[in-house]
This record gives sequence, structure tokens and C-alpha cells, in this order.
Amino acid sequence: MILYDHATIKTNGVNLHVVQAGPPDGQLVILLHGFPEFWYGWRKQIDFLAEQGYRVWVPDQRGYNISDKPKGIAAYKLNELAKDVIGLIDAAGCDTALLVGHDWGAGVAWWTACSYPERLSKLVILNVPHLRVFRQTVTTDWTQMKKSWYMGYFQIPFLPEALFERMIPQMARGIQESAKPGAFTDEDMQAYQSAWAQPGALRSMINWYRAAVQQMPTPEPGPTVKVPTLILWGKKDFALNAEMAQESLKFCEDGRLIYFENATHWLQHDEPEQVNEALKSFFSETS
Repeated sequence: MILYDHATIKTNGVNLHVVQAGPPDGQLVILLHGFPEFWYGWRKQIDFLAEQGYRVWVPDQRGYNISDKPKGIAAYKLNELAKDVIGLIDAAGCDTALLVGHDWGAGVAWWTACSYPERLSKLVILNVPHLRVFRQTVTTDWTQMKKSWYMGYFQIPFLPEALFERMIPQMARGIQESAKPGAFTDEDMQAYQSAWAQPGALRSMINWYRAAVQQMPTPEPGPTVKVPTLILWGKKDFALNAEMAQESLKFCEDGRLIYFENATHWLQHDEPEQVNEALKSFFSETS
């Protein structure tokens, strides 16, 4: 049985709740969740990776669950989110880490890899394209524009979080219904609803989207990813066109892509065993 340590780690001026598992002398793996999840979104990977001998750190990213929720949109800029990751690597006493991200966590992972390639040994991305690819697609492809309508809606002050608060049960059901049957249990969704109910969480979570539109950092890091990269993509993603995964490889010096034909946006929940084996294989490869 894998034991979890729930720690509070100071990084980049905020305190992050971090679930830790695995041997302290193992290679560090950091798992970054997306919207609207929290550390629990990696529950099907933590034990597996710890059993393989990895030192697994899974934060509630800033604004989520019981981590700090700094006020203001600027606090959620990609540069700040990437610095949080680097601070975690520093706090672990490591020079580098294996970084895995899903959804918004993948966006942070892409940005960290472009900004701090020397701090990552490998990068794994689940169901989010390289930022340059997303920008190009969302402004030129009508199908992606329609899928991403909510990003514009989230720019409205106050209203999205107010409606979200009133519709938490419906949001939970929507996640269950958009994944493969059985991927999320009712008990899972109770845990999610508890995380969303943390004071200030809804506004902070939505501020990630506001910062992405209103507070894009300048200058941006170079778009080329020099870190060995594995992209895992569920082709039945309701929010993102699968073609963007292939386009993202063009920005990777050493990248590969695995499509999961029957998986949705919630890939690590839909196909945990296949995702785990892909991580194990990729991490164990030597250059």
C-alpha cells in the first residue's frame, strides 16, 4: 500500500498543497492537473508511478483546492505558473524533473519546457496542444472556435463564477457524461465538488482563463521544445481538435505522439492502464 504525504510547499511566493508518494531518493515526477480538477485527478497514476520507484509530487496548482489563491488576474500568468513548477523542483532538492501535465496543467508544462528546458529531463503532455498551435487554430478554424467559446465567456467579470457556484452538481454530472462510462464515480465527483467549494477557488480557477487572454506574458520564450516530449491524446476530446496534437510535434526537437482512439479529453481517467504503461516506457528510455 502506497502512503501519501500531504505537504505544504512554499514556491514562488505561494504555498501549494502537494501530495507526495514514492521513495525520497527516486527520480522526481511532477504531475500537473488542469481545469477544473485538483491533485486527485492523478489518483490512477500516483500509486503506479510510486511503485515503479519514482518520487511523485502532485500539487494543487495555485488557485485550486487548498493551495493559496492569490488575488488578481495577473497572479495566474503562465510565467508565474511555470515559476511555481521550478520552485517545486528546487524544494525537492533536484536539478531536474519529469513533468507531466493534462489540460491547463499541460499548458503550464509546455510553457515550463520552453522557458526552463534545463530543469526538465522529459515532458509528457495529455490533450493540450502547444500554445502556438492553439492560438493559430482557434483564430482560423471554425470548429475549434465553437469548441472554445467558453474562454470568451470566462472573460466576463464575476458572472461565470457566480453561475458556476449555483451549478456545481450539474458541472459534476457534465464531467462524468463527457468521459468514458465509469471513468468518474459519484464518490469522485463528491471530492471534486468539495474542492470547488473551497473559499475563493471558483474565481481563482477561472482567473487562469482570464490571465491567458488578458495577461499574456511578454516576451514569450522561444517556441521550440528541446526536452524529449511525449504527447498522449484522446481522440474523442470534446474541447480540442485532435489535429492540433500532430501540429504540436512541429515545435518539438524530439517528440512523439500516441493517439487513443476511444478516449476523451479525460484521458488519464478513461485509460489509466494504457497511460501508465506509456509513462513507464517513456520514462525508462535512455537517450
